[in-house]
Amino acid sequence: MFKRILVSNRGEIAVRVIRACHELGIECVAIYSTADRDSIHIKLADKSICIGPPPSSKSYLNIENIISAATVAKCDALHPGYGFLAENPKFEEACKENGITFIGPPSEVISLSGNKSQAIEVMRRYKIPVIAGSDGNVGNLKRALKITKRLGYPVIIKASYGGGGKGMRICNSKEELISLFPLAKSESISSFGAGEVYIEKYIQKPRHIEFQIIAYNYGNVVCVGERECSIQRRHQKLIEEAPASKLSQRVRRIIKEYAVRAAQAINYKNLGTIEFLVDENENFYFIEINSRIQVEHPVTEMVTGLDLIKEQIQIAAGQKNAHIGKDI
Repeated sequence: MFKRILVSNRGEIAVRVIRACHELGIECVAIYSTADRDSIHIKLADKSICIGPPPSSKSYLNIENIISAATVAKCDALHPGYGFLAENPKFEEACKENGITFIGPPSEVISLSGNKSQAIEVMRRYKIPVIAGSDGNVGNLKRALKITKRLGYPVIIKASYGGGGKGMRICNSKEELISLFPLAKSESISSFGAGEVYIEKYIQKPRHIEFQIIAYNYGNVVCVGERECSIQRRHQKLIEEAPASKLSQRVRRIIKEYAVRAAQAINYKNLGTIEFLVDENENFYFIEINSRIQVEHPVTEMVTGLDLIKEQIQIAAGQKNAHIGKDI
């Protein structure tokens, strides 16, 4: 087990990770910007290190400063939490290069998960149901019009590296596609630093259900249930419910099997969330993978009794799993 973990985040998730570490008998080192010097996570940690001024680019997103803090504090592992650098493959690589265990998936998995259109192509190859759409990035309006003619309206444009509903536009006609396509690309660039977008057939009145997977060492993957997040505003989740109240047991079981298969297809490690859309006839489609602990993870913890942060830490430390083959 690890002796000392750097908690590379702030706020609620930092407090949550510190609590799990202390319950496992692990020391914690907190980081903070000068604006957060009085934050609660600093008071709860065993040690704290200032990593820069208030702008995130100079503190919580500064890989060099964070790695330096972990090295100076002699941490043998680092937990990224969610947000900031949690899904940055370069951060995982920097940890590895400095002999620090990154508590999360390896960089190649983070890279694939972060590119949604690429992840969809992988799932298509492994016979996992996906929504009809473009084959990867749609570089220009001419190609967008050609793809949409094949799919039929309505369609949805999505940023390949998107999240939080940014870079998404629903198009109900050719005229809307012509006007919204450049806006989606522009928002993708401004929000994610990349203008890559892809197009899918828009599913009317879908239910959005995410499945929590735990990928243990030695190739073992289990799905510990789902969270329904269909109630949203501007593609941002408002309410999470577990289990999904109107999902039949048969379809629940089948999607769980596909969630495990999806994780195995990309050799996933540690915790992740496989997200699906389910239509009115209970047809379901893979949409994305989140390669981190999610904000809504306590919902799954409440219905399973598992401590998902502890699971993350124990997997990263190389411990074997006690849940394989058991109902959770």
